[in-house]
Amino acid sequence: MSPHTARRWRVPTLTRPRLLASAAATALVATLVSLGGPADARAAVPATIPLSLTNNSGRADAVHVYVLGTSPEGRQGWADASGTFHAWPAGGNPPTPAPDASIPGPAAGQSKTIRIPKLSGRIYFSYGQKLDFRLTTGGLVQPAVQNPNDPNRNILFNWSEYTLNDAGIWLNSTQVDMFSAPYSVGVQRADGGVTSTGKLKAGGYTGVFQALRAQSGGWSGLIQTRPDGTVLRALAPLYGVETGALPRSVMDDYINRVWQRYATTTLTVTPFGDRPSVKYFGRVSGDVMNFTDGSGATVTSFRKPDADSVFGCHRLLDAPNDAVRGPISRTLCAGFNRSTLLVNAQQPDGSSTNFYKDGVTNHYARAIHERMADGKAYAFAFDDVGNHESLVHDGNPQQARMSLDPLN
Repeated sequence: MSPHTARRWRVPTLTRPRLLASAAATALVATLVSLGGPADARAAVPATIPLSLTNNSGRADAVHVYVLGTSPEGRQGWADASGTFHAWPAGGNPPTPAPDASIPGPAAGQSKTIRIPKLSGRIYFSYGQKLDFRLTTGGLVQPAVQNPNDPNRNILFNWSEYTLNDAGIWLNSTQVDMFSAPYSVGVQRADGGVTSTGKLKAGGYTGVFQALRAQSGGWSGLIQTRPDGTVLRALAPLYGVETGALPRSVMDDYINRVWQRYATTTLTVTPFGDRPSVKYFGRVSGDVMNFTDGSGATVTSFRKPDADSVFGCHRLLDAPNDAVRGPISRTLCAGFNRSTLLVNAQQPDGSSTNFYKDGVTNHYARAIHERMADGKAYAFAFDDVGNHESLVHDGNPQQARMSLDPLN
């Protein structure tokens, strides 16, 4: 995506794998009910659930919160503090200002509870200034701060992605697009217990920026600051490559070594953890890696990728929502970003022991994972391969939680 391309509303990249899981879970619930199984499990998830927002940031700035997304009926819109959904009005070309969907957030040291409806979308928060959302004829234009002309470029903000439906809630912290104002997420279960993730270690926020500055090869170019020098965020490496902040050749050496190795060695991909008998076998021939199944039939092929394809898990590593190419591509994408393809010919590598050990790797993802309290993060689109993502899920959520955490 060009940094100057209007960013219209889409299903979040990050939640794509889990949306598939939630759809499957919904189908399973429907099947059980139709067969006279558990008493209407679908009724366990109400139309809205509470979201507790706690401001532990230590900042005096006003906080503005937004709940945006796509309804189960496919309508794009926003929710107010009561959880009432409002469809966006028609947009224009050039884009027109969106209605003010902001909800006043809690002051520093305070908490506030709002309600969130069944949506697939995002919960944005910003400090000091409200975000500038616009509407085109194709939908919502989201902030795209890799574009220096984006009106949100100098605002400190971030977002979580969530899906709430009849099968429960999926809520995560995400760094797929950028690393910025820290926060953690949680869900309270019916038994009263709370599952949480996304919290940084003490000093972790500044530590990520320090690690990028110290890393040779242009990684410091991902950091964006205000004109006064205030650090706002680090762009994900995909946008670094697209904008020229990170060299396009940054992954070439590793990609070349992978291609050389699997010209003479077989790469075995077992993409489904619950189906270990399903395996695909990759070998390189020239510029292409061909994958065969157990019968020897070629099932899909990948051209030699570039940094853009690796960091974005797209283009030459496209991952359609199918049963073969997509799962293989997800596994390859994770192996390239984590640089495990040369230390383990059996993929995915289930343990994090070998992650990011090569000198050529996704140092952005490495810096973030190393500073997470539980080691989990969503630092690239398929960071959920092997369950290393910062995600909470519950089929009967009593309350969702977000904590806005300190920047120091």
